[in-house]
Amino acid sequence: MAPTLRIGSRPSRLALAQAERVRDRLKTSAPSMAIEIVAIRTSGDKMTGASLAQVGGKGLFIKELEQALVERAIDMAVHSMKDLPATLAPGFRIAAVPERADARDALISRANGGIASLASRARVGTSSARRRFEALRVRADLDIVALRGNVDTRLRRLETGDFDAIIVALAALERLGRAGSDEVALVPLDERDFVPAGSQGALGVEALADRLIAGSAELDAAVRALDDPRAHREIAAERAFLAALGASCVSPVGVRATLGASGFCVRALLFSIDGSHHMADELAETAAQDAPLAQAQRTGTRLAERMLAGGACELIANG
Repeated sequence: MAPTLRIGSRPSRLALAQAERVRDRLKTSAPSMAIEIVAIRTSGDKMTGASLAQVGGKGLFIKELEQALVERAIDMAVHSMKDLPATLAPGFRIAAVPERADARDALISRANGGIASLASRARVGTSSARRRFEALRVRADLDIVALRGNVDTRLRRLETGDFDAIIVALAALERLGRAGSDEVALVPLDERDFVPAGSQGALGVEALADRLIAGSAELDAAVRALDDPRAHREIAAERAFLAALGASCVSPVGVRATLGASGFCVRALLFSIDGSHHMADELAETAAQDAPLAQAQRTGTRLAERMLAGGACELIANG
């Protein structure tokens, strides 16, 4: 009897929607494959009050899923790629990076128009220090208020008047089917002002490094076929940048790599811990569309090294 492929996922509606996308893609290429989604509540799901920086960072969203992989309770885990640390723990691998969704942030407000149209002192909700500082860099007169909870909770608080606007990842809205509403207006934010978090919009399929998925070469190959080479190279450059910079998952840093016809372009924007200072830079290097992952990683690393030489280390350390 063919093995059942068990996909581990956090239990949130967004996480399950992402796991279902991966399952449906696998079903398309292997319709006879038996696939089960296993919901696993992580430490991050249990800590709904404190900020991620206070309770240990976004690694809290993956610990229990990685433990389930080690215990063979699941065969692979589907993550929001930006929740994974820039360097995986020994024993794990990224088995595939599916096609990337829109990496931009989006402003959702109860009035038409983007961030420039908000009234002075408008209350803008976000859970991210990066988004907070990027918004204040553009509009220093805004009142940026901490906002945690899932996407549905954040939208509900906007619709009930707790906020004038909120900033969230556009990919999350699209995956939940919440990118359009009669009650609120959505405007994607310019990536040059709102440089996204590293790997935003991408999913990561994680598996054990020393073992075929479900012990099957056929299933392992089916998962590898999910991989989108362009997306994988872009996130490889972004993750290499973050690793070389020494940034954590909650550091106020945005980085966006794009692989175009002429090669890689990596753009970054980072802030001091208190947001009072920032540094921006970008690096373009020639590369083929099928450039090896190592070349993408070198581009991200070079940009980080250049920014560190320009004072990024002191900026992050001293706040």
